[in-house]
Formats: sequence, C-alpha cells, structure tokens
Amino acid sequence: MIQLNLLPDVKIEFLRTTRNKRLVIGVSIVVIVVSVAVLLLMVSIAYGFQKKNLSDLNKDISTYNAQLKNTPNLDRILTIQSQLNSLTALHETKADGTRLFPFLTQLTPAAASISQLDLDVPTTTMTIQGTATSLDVANTYIDTLKFTTYQQVTADGTADGEAKKAFSNVVLKSFSRSDTGASYTITCLYDAKIFDNTSAVKLTVPKIISSRSLTEQPTDLFKTTDKVEEQ
Repeated sequence: MIQLNLLPDVKIEFLRTTRNKRLVIGVSIVVIVVSVAVLLLMVSIAYGFQKKNLSDLNKDISTYNAQLKNTPNLDRILTIQSQLNSLTALHETKADGTRLFPFLTQLTPAAASISQLDLDVPTTTMTIQGTATSLDVANTYIDTLKFTTYQQVTADGTADGEAKKAFSNVVLKSFSRSDTGASYTITCLYDAKIFDNTSAVKLTVPKIISSRSLTEQPTDLFKTTDKVEEQ
C-alpha cells in the first residue's frame, strides 16, 4: 500500500512547533508549581518552626530567670564575681614596692642612713627621715633626688625612650645637727612610672655622691637612731 503525504512542509513545521510550545508550557507549569510548594514550605518553617523555637527560648529564659531569683545570696555572688574580674586590672595598677630598696641603695649617700620612710602611693609622695654625718650630706642627698632621671627598659635590658625626672618638689622639710652628726626630713614627689609593675625602669643617678651601690660599703641603709638635739 502506498501512502502519500499531502501536507505541505510549512504545515508540518507548524505542527511540530505547536507540540514543542505545549511541552515548554507544561514543563513551566510544573516548575512553577514546585517553586510555589517550596516557597510555602519555607514560609511555614519561618512562621511555624521558628516561632515555636522562639517560644521555647522565652520559656527557658523565664525558667532560668526564676532560678536565679531564687538563688540565695545572689547579690553577694555577683559582687564577688565582679571583684574577681577586676583583680587583673587592679594588679596592673599596683605599685611595685620591691623596687624601693634598690632605688634607695642607689640614691642614698654612704654617709647617710634612713630611720623612717613613708611612701604615699595615692599622692605619689615620699618622706625620708634619717641621720647623716653632716648637714652637707643631707643637702647632697636632696640634690641627688632633684637630678635623678629614669628611662623605661626594653626586654633585652636596653634603656629606651626619653629620660624624665624621677623626683620633683624635693624639699628639706626639717633638720637638726650636733657635734656628732645631723638628722634630716626630706619630702618629695615621685613619678609613679618608676614603680609601674607593667614596665621596667632604670634610674640614672648624678655622680655627686658616693652611694652604697658605688662604694659597696657594708653599712646599714636603715638604722634606728635617737634624734639629735637641734642647736
């Protein structure tokens, strides 16, 4: 049997295009339906699951808040915890008192001794009381304090930075003398940096005295003595 195709080529191409168009439209509809379904699922998660999760979190917060309120001595516990957290900062601002004796060894003339030393950290005031072989030694002590400078020291022990005065307002507050010696009271202000425990410092003492650090004399730096009578 012989079959003859009586449709022109244009008609065949039109039918093929129509089928492809219907296929594309069908696929597009399926994609749109799936996208809408995914969108609805995401919306339900956002407004359903997350809402429930937030509700559960609020319940937990309320429960823990009630437990904290029922904790005995809660205010004391929080106060102690706050104080413990501030210990590190307080330690960094604490003056390093261990530097005092080496500094005094450098500064105090060999012919002088100290009977009482008061160090007022809040006001950075230092008061030195003691005796010397003569009043000239006490005056030399004062000049030494006035012209002593300090520099910060790096990790390798090298002095770094500008030299600054270690002491200021150095005053001979009172004195007395006798045939055997003299007593003195010196007041001054010190730079708080020389006792700063967060950085090392080096004192530079003017070469106008023979201190124990230079002469290595085994004499006592601190000595309890009776005050000599004032003439």
